[in-house]
Amino acid sequence: MTAPDALAHAGAFTTLAVIVGLAVGSFLNVVIHRLPKIMEREWRAQCAELAGEPALQEPKLSLASPRSHCPACGHRIRLVENVPIVSWLALRGKCSACGAKIGVRYPLVEAVTGIAFGYAAWRFGFGAAALGAMFFLAALIALTAIDFDTHLLPDAITLPLLWLGLLLNVEATFVDLRSAVIGAAAGYLVLWAVYQAFKLATGKEGMGYGDFKLLAAIGAWLGWQMLPFVVLASSFVGAVVGVVLIVLARRGRDVPIPFGPYLAAAGVIALFWGRPITDYYARQFF
Repeated sequence: MTAPDALAHAGAFTTLAVIVGLAVGSFLNVVIHRLPKIMEREWRAQCAELAGEPALQEPKLSLASPRSHCPACGHRIRLVENVPIVSWLALRGKCSACGAKIGVRYPLVEAVTGIAFGYAAWRFGFGAAALGAMFFLAALIALTAIDFDTHLLPDAITLPLLWLGLLLNVEATFVDLRSAVIGAAAGYLVLWAVYQAFKLATGKEGMGYGDFKLLAAIGAWLGWQMLPFVVLASSFVGAVVGVVLIVLARRGRDVPIPFGPYLAAAGVIALFWGRPITDYYARQFF
């Protein structure tokens, strides 16, 4: 294949990845909105069962049912109103039936997912690495938004993410399998140890078990070698954002700030640029 042909194929794959990413971003908005509600219903049903009480009868809710609708008036979203980004712009961020505002997060998630998928396609080229990276990125985007909203990192996302990372690295897609397995175990245990030490020192819980599982998943994808970078980068980003929120949003220091989004951000940085960054500093200091 000549260089122009290779460039054309790369451009076509990147363009396709952006389009797919926009569509996946639209689905992620459904996941972000509904998955915490589904979890809450499951918890209520389990609590009722343990208490020997009848479960509360609630309308069926899943990621597929009912069809997307306006939460304010119940208007069903038509196909033409569900085109990523374009529909939000055409509707000027409002429901076509009642005029209720549609949050800017919807097109933002779609745009971020489209850009992330496109960059992954350009960065890795067609193959298992690019497709795996897209799944990794989609999961991190969903987890980030859910954690911001609810301070939850659902097992329904973190655990499949962990196992898929191990499976992909059977063929050393990102790192060798040994590094991936050690990364998964070390990722969990590092934050678990920090959690236990903080709880012992202060009597408070500094983070949740979802954070342990997320770092374990990142370790399974990128290997144990990236864990120091991920922990340092997430702590730095979290500290900067926390200070900004305290100063600009006047949030009290006692208001909990979810750590998952900063782990996810560090995971994305490590996926694309972690190796060159760590290699650079290794050369500078060692």
